[in-house]
Amino acid sequence: MKASWNGVVVAQSDDTVVVEGNHYFPESALRRDLFEPSSSHSVCPWKGTASYYNLRVNGAVNADAAWYYPEPKAAAAQIKGRVAFWRGVTIEP
Repeated sequence: MKASWNGVVVAQSDDTVVVEGNHYFPESALRRDLFEPSSSHSVCPWKGTASYYNLRVNGAVNADAAWYYPEPKAAAAQIKGRVAFWRGVTIEP
């Protein structure tokens, strides 16, 4: 699977985990030079507290475009160390 935004592949892996229709990519699949930490957080009742990354591609910023669960609850253990995308990031085979 490939995650792309603004014409650039930001993550690529054959090992994604799908939860609630979202592909979670292993952290090792990310182009780290395109990610910057965000101060945003959200809470899911069964997954836990999510943290976010901003994407910076070709001078454009997509705020909070990627999320991850640093310490997911037991029910979501399969997404520990993985990152998912939204806000215009395209996921395709």
